[in-house]
Amino acid sequence: MSDLRPVRRALVSVSDKTGLVEFARFLVERGVEILSTGGSAKAMRDAGIPVVEVADYTGFPEMLDGRVKTLHPKVHGGLLGIRDNAEHEKAMAAHGIQPIDLLVVNLYPFEATVAKGADYDTCVENIDIGGPAMIRAAAKNHDGVAVVVDVEDYASVMAEMAANGNATTLASRKRLAATAYARTGAYDAAISTWFAKELGETFPRRVVVAGELKQSLRYGENPHQQAAFYVSGKARPGLATARQLQGKELSYNNLNDTDAAFELAAEFEPPAVAIIKHANPCGVAVGSDLLGAYKQALACDPVSAFGGIVAVNRRLDGATAEEICKLFTEVVIAPEADEAAVAAFAAKKNLRLLVTGGMPDPSDPGMTLRAISGGYLFQTRDNGRVAITDLKVVTKRAPSEQEMRDLLFAFRVCKHVKSNAIVYARNGVTVGIGAGQMSRVDSSRIAAWKSQEAAQAAGLAQPGTIGSVVASDAFFPFADGLLAAAAAGATAVIQPGGSMRDADVIAAADEKGLAMVVTGMRHFRH
Repeated sequence: MSDLRPVRRALVSVSDKTGLVEFARFLVERGVEILSTGGSAKAMRDAGIPVVEVADYTGFPEMLDGRVKTLHPKVHGGLLGIRDNAEHEKAMAAHGIQPIDLLVVNLYPFEATVAKGADYDTCVENIDIGGPAMIRAAAKNHDGVAVVVDVEDYASVMAEMAANGNATTLASRKRLAATAYARTGAYDAAISTWFAKELGETFPRRVVVAGELKQSLRYGENPHQQAAFYVSGKARPGLATARQLQGKELSYNNLNDTDAAFELAAEFEPPAVAIIKHANPCGVAVGSDLLGAYKQALACDPVSAFGGIVAVNRRLDGATAEEICKLFTEVVIAPEADEAAVAAFAAKKNLRLLVTGGMPDPSDPGMTLRAISGGYLFQTRDNGRVAITDLKVVTKRAPSEQEMRDLLFAFRVCKHVKSNAIVYARNGVTVGIGAGQMSRVDSSRIAAWKSQEAAQAAGLAQPGTIGSVVASDAFFPFADGLLAAAAAGATAVIQPGGSMRDADVIAAADEKGLAMVVTGMRHFRH
């Protein structure tokens, strides 16, 4: 038996009217009767398209401010009745229920209403009831009913009906049903998430994660892995909001590294540049302009910066873009880019240029998610920051004003370096970064060694760590990490404190003439 199901009757009720008139006119021209409600019916009638009001079909008026209009057996029976089932057909005939072969519904804009900051009652009123009920009914009965919940699917449905004598195929109906259930699932997830927030529940009893496909990726971290990029909820400025102005397709690793770079650049108020490689910074700087900041960030580790990601926290200008073009760079991300910057990158056809329309708020607690075997780890975003008033001087010598500024800068960068993390900085510029080592002293040594390498490459007489400050993402369990920093030329230290051997570490700092402050806040990043 053929799996083709002709479309003779459709119920159309949409909040998003995009493409509605064109789609409805297509249906009517093929003899399809359209049932509709409210604004959808008016939009079609205004375009000269004949429709039958659902209230006229059911004999039951819309009521309760429109809350009840499609919740009726003549609607749900028409969607749920099994075709070619004699008992169902008999019951439908007895009660005057006509089969509905196509359901076209998109839901009340609950997510958009919440995103606009609407009050509680307005958000509640934008929780759709009839729409999800109809969608689920039609999707369940996909053997006989096609359900469309996305405007993007209008074209494919029209093409299929045109090719099959106004009928839909089972394969298409299954695909549409899967999309429909994903939509109602995401809708319910948005509502439950909003309710939890309203109730002040950071971690409710049940949590649902939903997303919308933004981009299918060629592969994941490695070519044998599959991958895709989904966006979820209210878009945090960044990759979810980005427009790619040029360059080849973004990869999984590009996206991961670019996100890390942009979040780091967002930490700073002055013009800032962050250069990232494999999700770790290899150079960060703040300055009076982006061009100067970029040159200083690059100088920290120009070898690692090759093939890296560059993020800026200002409108990207032509001069900075031209400087970036001198080095092979995978991705550049900025809130905006002027015409000169876009023109400068035009010759670099493979370089991806992304503009986001804004910067993420580093103070937003948000939520991060990581999959583990059999479940997920949720946590609030590390939005912790320390101010000068939070710092406690624990050594005989207090930091100078310049050292204090650099300590705060280095500790903020340290938050974005994989643990164990060590960051040397001077004058608002990183001069050595040690990341992801099992031993903190090794991170100290690696950062110092990389600074020496950069100095030699630049023809400098001494590494940038001489006269620098050093930040550690967690406490020094032993004095060896601090002594390695002192040997590298650091003059001041910032660290969380809290080790059983704090006294030994402080004594070592005093012996070396270092100034040390503790923050009381750790910044592990795994």
